[in-house]
Amino acid sequence: MDATTTPTAAAPRAAGMPPFEGSDAAREFIARVEAFIRDELHPLVAEHGITYESGAPRALLEEVWQRSREHGFYGITLPRQLGGAGFSVHDHCLIKEAIYATGSPLAAHVLGELSGPPRVGALAKQATPDQMARFILPVARAEKAICFAITEPEAGSDAGAVQTRAVRVGDEYVLNGTKRFISGSPFCDMAVVIASTSDDPARRETTAFFVERDREGFEVQSGYKTLAGQSSTGNIVLTDCRIPVANLIGEQGKGLALALGRITVNRLLHCPAMLGHARVALTDAIAHATRRRQFGQPIGAFQAVQHLLADMATELAAARALMLSVARTLDAGGEARADASMAKLFCSEAAFRIADRAVQVLGGEGIVQGSRVEFMFRLLRMYRVLTGTSEIQRNTIARELLGESVR
Repeated sequence: MDATTTPTAAAPRAAGMPPFEGSDAAREFIARVEAFIRDELHPLVAEHGITYESGAPRALLEEVWQRSREHGFYGITLPRQLGGAGFSVHDHCLIKEAIYATGSPLAAHVLGELSGPPRVGALAKQATPDQMARFILPVARAEKAICFAITEPEAGSDAGAVQTRAVRVGDEYVLNGTKRFISGSPFCDMAVVIASTSDDPARRETTAFFVERDREGFEVQSGYKTLAGQSSTGNIVLTDCRIPVANLIGEQGKGLALALGRITVNRLLHCPAMLGHARVALTDAIAHATRRRQFGQPIGAFQAVQHLLADMATELAAARALMLSVARTLDAGGEARADASMAKLFCSEAAFRIADRAVQVLGGEGIVQGSRVEFMFRLLRMYRVLTGTSEIQRNTIARELLGESVR
């Protein structure tokens, strides 16, 4: 089974998918988006030889974004006044899980998660009318791509330690610094940059700015690949990059708060992607165990393989139950800060264990590059680091449990 193979319609049930528990609107949406991926994106993948690792060129991504928007998928995460669908967090998790469970290499682009509406929806409340016209609406219409640039060589888990500087000079800000490991930067048209505006090195003050890629002093360096072999990540180097004061987002000094304002929800919304990928690994393992024969029978007849599959399905069910429980808490107005960290921690660790066992089930086929399970193993290993490492999640959980005594 190669990297572009998509599970059959029956695969989710074979992989232990429980009865659907979302709204009727979410059920209908998932049916439409699965048909879109099957009937339109999968042929594109085959025609252009797209794999998980090779990715797609910008021109093809633009086509995917526009097609998705025409079907009403691309902007569902936006506020309702911008065309959003108004789905609950619970429904959103189910939708994302279903998209990633298709196994499409273009799954991340259906809702524009690397460079589209999910990157700007939370900024709409802060944006001025000018910023809405120049930045938010072009992204919402799939005309422009945007990335979120926080991480730096010395500011990862400690996001407030950014060294990129923004100094006001008259009616402009001059930006200098390097942003590292920025998802979507290789094909972005603009970036939301979090920079320090403090005049005292001992005082942290971060501010958010829209920065257009075509400005002098804005350079994207994208000559490296991640563990998973993808090239959708790069560095942004700002060298005396001048932007107008009108590009400042919200208030000066409120940049990190703005960037992390929806961190609890956003942290949870990474979980359905992990679990969708994990379901692909489980589906492929089940298919291989049924198809592969040794000693005169399918390897799925051996108890050792059966136990691997049983453990995979059990961990997937447990992770999924935790994710949806946290989603329901958030929909009910609960804080769920620790709960979202628990979900991100457990889902990322469980998804990787599922991929690891899938490699074991596939044996030699599971360790050959080009195998979808081999890719999932590498990709899901990354999720234990991305969007807050497992250790950071444990720190958050512990602080919430211990309260003020450790703060």
